[in-house]
Amino acid sequence: MIHRRQGSGGQVRLGQVDAIFFDVDFTLIFPGPTFQGEGYEQFAREHDITVDRARFPDAVRAASSILDDQQEHVYDAAVFVRYTRRILEAMGGRGPRLQECASRIYDEWAACRHFFLYDDVAPALRALAASGFRLGLISNSHRPLDEFQQHFELAGLIAGAVSSSDHGFMKPHPSIFESALDLLGVEASKSVMVGDSYLHDIIGARNAGMRGLLVHRSDDPAPEHGVPVVRSLGELPALLSPA
Repeated sequence: MIHRRQGSGGQVRLGQVDAIFFDVDFTLIFPGPTFQGEGYEQFAREHDITVDRARFPDAVRAASSILDDQQEHVYDAAVFVRYTRRILEAMGGRGPRLQECASRIYDEWAACRHFFLYDDVAPALRALAASGFRLGLISNSHRPLDEFQQHFELAGLIAGAVSSSDHGFMKPHPSIFESALDLLGVEASKSVMVGDSYLHDIIGARNAGMRGLLVHRSDDPAPEHGVPVVRSLGELPALLSPA
């Protein structure tokens, strides 16, 4: 459950590939009001906690180190609950029901009804699949990925999906990428990972022998990391050619 985005810079054609793997949260979907300041305020109110919704953006930034410092990259729901609790605390939340509230928010993050598909996603995935690419999903979320595909009407486009909650390790651990490659039966050197996190998606993919392509949807300049960057998935065909 990650509320922030990271970016990079550079434009390099990646050439011929067999498979394209996508991160899910903030790459294909984004949260609605339920997981913004107003939603956290409502969750808190239901648990007799008072928070300041205006402090939500700063609270997310303050809590982000909890996820970045997860050195072993083992999926642990308690880490995400702790991250969520820290957000509530940074919004001013206090009281004996903080842990209960954080756990409820974590549980609700898995529900697709709280999220929206970016407008460019469905057309891009259909075009890429029609061009002969094998498409996969690699997600650090505990959201059921079969349910995700059905809810957003992507069934039939995705050849395979791996979530960290099922696999046991999170991106950037190489084993989750290797598991996805095995699932699709493709070689790492002929595969590309597309995601919004330089650390989790791009570095993780490179450590598994794959190439990485960063999604930076913000209008702000993308930090320079020397990797290809797109602001829309509609740009992918210009950077990729089916093998």
